[in-house]
Amino acid sequence: MKMPGNMQKMMQQAQQMQQNLQEQVSQIRVETSTGGGMVTVKMDGNKKVLSIHIDPEALDDREMLQDMVRGAVNEATNRVDDEAQTKMGGLLGSMGLPPGLMP
Repeated sequence: MKMPGNMQKMMQQAQQMQQNLQEQVSQIRVETSTGGGMVTVKMDGNKKVLSIHIDPEALDDREMLQDMVRGAVNEATNRVDDEAQTKMGGLLGSMGLPPGLMP
């Protein structure tokens, strides 16, 4: 089924915008820490953990260490979500479209 010219052009533009957004999101880098810096997590925009640093002092209490790692990873995930949402909102806002219109 062939779409009218304007519709096809709009679909191509939307697809290009989605690709641009995905590229911008993949460039996001966040770093979070818990326990006063005893555990530090670095994560990219695709929510891939890039590194985890654990202070040797944190190794003495396994349960506390687990809690700190979990907290740092969860916080990094939240920050990635916030930054991605900000980028998406800026892109859609510049087009005059409401946020949430595109995935």
